Amino acid sequence: MKPSDMSNVDRIAIEMGHAGRNTIAYIDEDRNSDRPFKLQTYRPYGYTPDRPVVIVQHGVLRNGDEYRDFWVPAADKHKLLIVALTFSNEIWPGVESYNNGRVFSAGGNPRHIDGWTYALVGNVLQDMIDGEIIDGQNTYLFGHSAGGQFVHRLMSSQSHAPFKAVTAGNPGWYTLPTFDHPFPEGMDGVGMTEDHLVKLLAYPMTILAGDQDIATDDPNLPSEPAAMRQGPHRFARAQNYYEFGRKEAERRGVPFGWKLQVVPGIGHDGRAMSAVCASLWFDGQMPDDAELARLAGQQVA
Repeated sequence: MKPSDMSNVDRIAIEMGHAGRNTIAYIDEDRNSDRPFKLQTYRPYGYTPDRPVVIVQHGVLRNGDEYRDFWVPAADKHKLLIVALTFSNEIWPGVESYNNGRVFSAGGNPRHIDGWTYALVGNVLQDMIDGEIIDGQNTYLFGHSAGGQFVHRLMSSQSHAPFKAVTAGNPGWYTLPTFDHPFPEGMDGVGMTEDHLVKLLAYPMTILAGDQDIATDDPNLPSEPAAMRQGPHRFARAQNYYEFGRKEAERRGVPFGWKLQVVPGIGHDGRAMSAVCASLWFDGQMPDDAELARLAGQQVA
């Protein structure tokens, strides 16, 4: 059987069934048959389906292969499967298709939540379960920059059931947990409900914020009025998002589970933030000062 004739499950079972790096074509036949994307994967020697899988969401450069590679040291150390969903700018153009989830149709009407780009993560996970590559009990989700936008909006709108832990690193701006503003500044007007908002506030999501991510002249820093209302730079916006969520949970009298983890000495750096996240999840602690200094010395956007 040619690869083009295989199902996603068949391709995943074959291509992820052996150690090493891989690039796997993925086509969502249900809603996005004309918009394929890629799975940039790494399976270390010694990985078994009961080990953790880390879903990694790349930044604005759409460089899922590099983000996968940022996680290879942790994968080798902890026997992790790394899967970076990679959306090309040609097929999934601009912030609307990726960061903002392709929520609206060409005519400006909101699509059903199940058809947003964020839902594709759950589809890939189910296919990996069906292909017996993962057992579905140890799934971690990380995104940096545009990927951090993707991740927290996924958590605003999709089921949390697949995930053991979720971290959004250095997003450019945020969808606030309120219906006082339309999406993407807030959650109004696209089919999200009170239940979505309350579950988002309760989930123990980590907002990972480099305290040197303070540039105000980065051409990739969102600068529309809604974004600027959240602060002058990414570090300020992370603090604003956390405080907004905390106050909203308090106002509503509902649980609040988020954690704001400041990363000292690190700016807008996908490699460093990946390493910090891996240390928090799988070593149970922040990297020490010497390691943070080493990471800060090899900044990668």
